[in-house]
Amino acid sequence: MRHFLLCTVLVLTVSGTIRADEPFARYFSDATMRVDYYHTGTKGEERFSLDRIYKEGAWPGSHTQLLDTLNLGEFLARVYDRSTNVLLYSRGFSSMFQEWQTTDEAAAGAYRTFEETIRMPYPKRAVQLTIARRDKRMVFHDLFSMTINPDDPTVVIKEKPATPFPVVPLMVNGPSSEKVDILILGDGYAKEDLPKFRKDAEHFNNVMFSTKPFSLHKKDFNVWTIEVQSDESGIDVPDKNVWKRNALGAQYNTFGSARYVLIADNRNLRNIADAAPYDFLCILVNDTRYGGGGIFNLYATTYTKEQNKDQQWQMDYVYVHEFGHSFAGLGDEYYGSSTAYNDFYPAGIEPWEPNITALTDVKNVKWKGYLTEGIALPTVWNKTTYDSLEAERGKLDRLAADYYTKREPLQRASLEILHDQRFAGHVGAFEGAGYAAKGLYRPSIDCRMFSLSTVDFDPVCSAAIERMMGMYTR
Repeated sequence: MRHFLLCTVLVLTVSGTIRADEPFARYFSDATMRVDYYHTGTKGEERFSLDRIYKEGAWPGSHTQLLDTLNLGEFLARVYDRSTNVLLYSRGFSSMFQEWQTTDEAAAGAYRTFEETIRMPYPKRAVQLTIARRDKRMVFHDLFSMTINPDDPTVVIKEKPATPFPVVPLMVNGPSSEKVDILILGDGYAKEDLPKFRKDAEHFNNVMFSTKPFSLHKKDFNVWTIEVQSDESGIDVPDKNVWKRNALGAQYNTFGSARYVLIADNRNLRNIADAAPYDFLCILVNDTRYGGGGIFNLYATTYTKEQNKDQQWQMDYVYVHEFGHSFAGLGDEYYGSSTAYNDFYPAGIEPWEPNITALTDVKNVKWKGYLTEGIALPTVWNKTTYDSLEAERGKLDRLAADYYTKREPLQRASLEILHDQRFAGHVGAFEGAGYAAKGLYRPSIDCRMFSLSTVDFDPVCSAAIERMMGMYTR
């Protein structure tokens, strides 16, 4: 059983929620409140403590879609009007802390602290902010609560931070309150690398909006860049004892995984990002090792220097795949690669991710409305042969000079299985997903969240992406 150490927990009796037709201006001013806090603990134990609260620029999110109805994320932030207990704003999210809790380090009883942020429209009067987390039955329980008085000068920092790096619009289609705003930042780009950053940002943005369903909704997005300049080219690679003075602090080897790239210095990242409007962050890292990362409602990272020219498409795969995590809460559908996680999806529990199921209720699978008529559940596919090919690929050293040469025939044979016309375009429940070869299922035989390829998102993932777009554009 998970035991929680709580910090200032208050029980709220909710009297209602803000109505969709109530004007934004009744409760909020057109600014952003940023709440930075610390998340500390070990496996089965956690506590929260406030760091700082900031008043930032204009609120970039929707003025009408204030309540999160998608039920995604490990955590849920809720904001109540303090005098009436009316629910004003909510958003689901996930975190580095939650992932770290599944590692060997946490299982051994080590404690660590992570910086996290919640952003909300700037309230006109006192509010109650709560953070809830799912239990093993996927039910949210409040773990942290605090009252925020937006007019208290001893609580809210209203000083505008310095903006040392240029903000450049890459694609603007309308007011931020009616669009999804993506902010692209670079890390490991020295002064002489900034022309490369500009080309990289344009390239990956083109890749994103050439991929369905994003290509069908390009006009629903704004994209901005901040030309972040680092002192040195590249980012930290701890297992190679390579250390760089990179501005955002991105590094490989997160949680011991050589290719997992995340940023722990959240406050610095947010201070820099404050210069531009954003709903979602994408960080391009100016380094050569295959890698990236994506956490729901946090950010996505992608490497941008592929030494093997024949494999440059892999960067395109990573950029869109990781954004699928951070934007729509999509889970990894692959299961052959090694990870640092232990029991990331507990047996017998239905994951919250929209594209992974434990098939605990076959008659009411979560993507029931998208199933191919008459398809069997579970859906039988050529999994045994595919797994044997993946096992051979798993024996290869990804960092070896001859890796791609040895991988190519295995990759080709695997894709032939995934392109089997008996399953192409069908939605069922294909065993193998969420890092587990057995017991978890994905909607389609192939998808951008499954194979290492530039295939589009399957119908279930596409629908999840479009639902998220609706949270910011309606």
